[in-house]
Amino acid sequence: MKKASPLCKSVCVAILFLVLAQTTLRAQTTQISTSADFNRARLSIDSLDKQLIKLIGERERVVKAIGLYKAKNNIPPLQAARFQQVLDKAKKAGESEGLSAEFVEDLMNAIHKESLKIENSVKEGNR
Repeated sequence: MKKASPLCKSVCVAILFLVLAQTTLRAQTTQISTSADFNRARLSIDSLDKQLIKLIGERERVVKAIGLYKAKNNIPPLQAARFQQVLDKAKKAGESEGLSAEFVEDLMNAIHKESLKIENSVKEGNR
């Protein structure tokens, strides 16, 4: 597994989730010509970021439930073949959104790393 870049860890961790969750949140391309347009665009980004973090939180709660199931059934947290499927789907979805395969891979690796932390924590009885 490739180490995720700091950019993915801090700023862009959730962008792909909108695509993967097939939400109706779609940022429209708008031309920014005035400072008012600029300020509205920033407010839009702030709102989208809040929604992205909320989606990640929802995803990780599902990961925790999966981790509990795996722990009860002696299934190891890391399922390499499953992660490869997730990664392949994400790259395809990212391509249709104009995202580079490298970015999508870095993003999904960062998300997967956090998910494994959660699953391992559940397995150890810490969460």
